[in-house]
Amino acid sequence: MTDEFPDFSGPFPIDGADRRREALYIALAAVPAGHVVSYGQLAELAGLGRAARWVGRTLSQLPEGSTLPWHRVVAAGGRLSLPLGSPSGDEQRARLRSEGVQIMNNRVDIARHGWRPM
Repeated sequence: MTDEFPDFSGPFPIDGADRRREALYIALAAVPAGHVVSYGQLAELAGLGRAARWVGRTLSQLPEGSTLPWHRVVAAGGRLSLPLGSPSGDEQRARLRSEGVQIMNNRVDIARHGWRPM
């Protein structure tokens, strides 16, 4: 993984929204298994400032079959924002548990499972 953007000098112009999404996807791909980040933290890691809501909206629109670890993104304080009993909420909980992340009272222990890159 690199800190630089891929080469966008091809025949199609890349607008600011595409660059923001690319930065978000690069940051998200770096979150290791067994760890979580908040929407706000992910925005900061991607160089997007305080764009937590934009991050959530963008992740909700990932293409079907995406391999990005969207399930590792939680709300502030470790709260799982996807509803329990919903297909996406159940999938997030199952994926996190399969990675060894413990969930208690609809929260992840950020002190234990939060990712703090160097």
